[in-house]
Amino acid sequence: MKHLLSINDLSKAEAINVLDTAAELSRLSEGTVKKFPTLRGRTVVNLFFEDSTRTRISFEAAAKRLSADVINFSAKGSSLSKGESLKDTALTLQAMGADAVVIRHGASGAPHQLARQQWMTGSVINAGDGTHEHPTQALLDAFTLRRHLGQDAGDLQGLRVAIVGDVLHSRVARSNVLLLQKLGAKVVLIAPPTLLPVGVASWGAEVSYSLDAEIESVDAIMMLRVQRERMDDLYFPTEREYSRNFGLNLERINSMKSDAIVMHPGPMNRGLEISADSADSTRSVIVEQVANGVSIRMAVLYLLLSGTARSESNSTIEVGV
Repeated sequence: MKHLLSINDLSKAEAINVLDTAAELSRLSEGTVKKFPTLRGRTVVNLFFEDSTRTRISFEAAAKRLSADVINFSAKGSSLSKGESLKDTALTLQAMGADAVVIRHGASGAPHQLARQQWMTGSVINAGDGTHEHPTQALLDAFTLRRHLGQDAGDLQGLRVAIVGDVLHSRVARSNVLLLQKLGAKVVLIAPPTLLPVGVASWGAEVSYSLDAEIESVDAIMMLRVQRERMDDLYFPTEREYSRNFGLNLERINSMKSDAIVMHPGPMNRGLEISADSADSTRSVIVEQVANGVSIRMAVLYLLLSGTARSESNSTIEVGV
């Protein structure tokens, strides 16, 4: 694997390998050694054309824990804000010796263009492109599901996961549908018709317009942020009505299975798609998702840049001393 642009870049076996590698790195990080020399001498560039907190810091922490050098580029305060093209930016990064570029861009397909135009020789990792995909978010969500629902090894066969809310604008939803189904889980998308994309039936997931009709049967519920910054039309009458019909509250949590968990990719609109007491409840694994994101991104960087991949016969990661 040269790049990670889409969940479709991964076979089921490769996806499980990323999850298993992340589990091993997480275990090693719990020991006395917090930093490994695995990627010493490598350079990772965070190239963010959109604002980000969790994803950018998570990739930065992951690279530094593997001893890589990190360069942070943002559109604001750089030549990008002056109109420099993606090609010229890529050539600049190539001249700097970037081994990997983690890119977030508002245009769907920008990471694919960066990788396929061969403007640079390093690996390209998609950290979110437009409303298209966010593959490492889906991987950390699957990792969290495995840890909490008894699937510490192998796939997610038999689990039923609800993804609720603004599916139309969500790259997280698209990547999660692809990955969770690849790993054997059943996915139900729950949203008002106006917040479902055209052609959603081709995704292979169930579709429902009622949260209350589905919530008792799911093993996990993933609430999506209402992306008001991407909305130039009225997609629902009022925020109060949206919250009443599609928001998660304690009453709905209490109707879930006893071991079901609550997830959210963040940032949250507390009081809109999720109530504050739901976000902070004992069912919530939202904060843990952030921590798991570092382990997943360490695994992705390790597998792309270390020059070695774990084999089934050797489950030990060589991290050096």
